[in-house]
Amino acid sequence: MTSAWAIVYYGGMGKREKKEHDFAVTAFRVVQEATGQLKGGFDAKEMGRRGGLKGGKARAEKLTPERRKEIARKAAVARWSA
Repeated sequence: MTSAWAIVYYGGMGKREKKEHDFAVTAFRVVQEATGQLKGGFDAKEMGRRGGLKGGKARAEKLTPERRKEIARKAAVARWSA
């Protein structure tokens, strides 16, 4: 196996995440998370759900009746022509 082929086959030479090896930094982060001072990022699933719940209603309120008809007509054509 050639070296170029090996790079492609094994997924290339991607960048690895840098790990923290400093004990003090890790301990500080653990204490912050335990006391609730550090938020652990965000829950993508929950954020998507919230956006989805708001998005459809907000979009429907913005649409004009003519645009709603146009969208409905296009959907009906797509549904029944297939």
